[in-house]
Amino acid sequence: MTTAPAPQKSQVPLIPAPKISERAAPNTNGWPVAGAVLVAFLAAPALIVMGVIAQSPAGWTAVGVGVVLILAALIVGAGLTLVAPNESRVLQVLGGNYSGTLRTPGFRWVNPLTLRKRVSVRIRNHETGRAKVNDVDGNPIEISAVVVWQVEDTARAVFAVDDFVEFVEFQTEAAVRHIAGSYPYDASDRLSLRENADDINAKLAEEIAVRVNAAGVRVIESRITRLAYAPEIAQAMLRRQQAGAVIAARQRIVEGAVTIVQQALDRLDSDGVIELDEERKAAMVSNLLVVLCADRDAQPVVNTGTLYQ
Repeated sequence: MTTAPAPQKSQVPLIPAPKISERAAPNTNGWPVAGAVLVAFLAAPALIVMGVIAQSPAGWTAVGVGVVLILAALIVGAGLTLVAPNESRVLQVLGGNYSGTLRTPGFRWVNPLTLRKRVSVRIRNHETGRAKVNDVDGNPIEISAVVVWQVEDTARAVFAVDDFVEFVEFQTEAAVRHIAGSYPYDASDRLSLRENADDINAKLAEEIAVRVNAAGVRVIESRITRLAYAPEIAQAMLRRQQAGAVIAARQRIVEGAVTIVQQALDRLDSDGVIELDEERKAAMVSNLLVVLCADRDAQPVVNTGTLYQ
């Protein structure tokens, strides 16, 4: 009987490489800027009030300066941004171009004429639902996996795909189904899902990493969390496994019994305890094998006659 060849390396669909990558956005410490904005907000009303009271050209100039200070403080203050640890801000200028990514935690100031999208770079995990697929031999199985991932390139995560979280979820499930359909559930002569869990997990992580690279995501680990035959064939496969275990156990028993009989015959012959012809040796071998290979205790029979009766 010929066995199916081992599956080749999994073919992952080619996802176009994104044309954008992350770069640092210009920024500075936000506290001095916040102090200047506060001073402007305090000084502007005073200038406006004094100018109105003065009712003179210099006073109207002071009013204009106060209004300009308020507008400038509002514009400059709009650039103040608070960045939490393991969090980033993806900056996009009002014209639509990517300006850079702010990763420095703390109170920062950036170009106020930008849109800032918050992107978490914390480690996340996603567990796929229980998927029912056929393995490479056509046996229906149930499988699920968990993947630990992290955003590595925030520019790709925001601009290369519509929703990077949803993208990771869909691509992870696709990779799990593809891996499950590329290998047998159980096999002794080739790579299998049950017997080679570490190798399968490594291949799964590699395939997910290739699939989600376009979204700027790094896969830290992936692992199959559930693997079982589908309910409709589970009992039949269990009986097959039990039969295989019984056959393997019987083989070990027969091998051990043959070794014991051989040792017994050699010992009797070397010590000269008794001389047996070929017929009696065959009878002795038969009796010993029956005793050693039986699945229940042998019932002794006492011979009250001679060796040949």
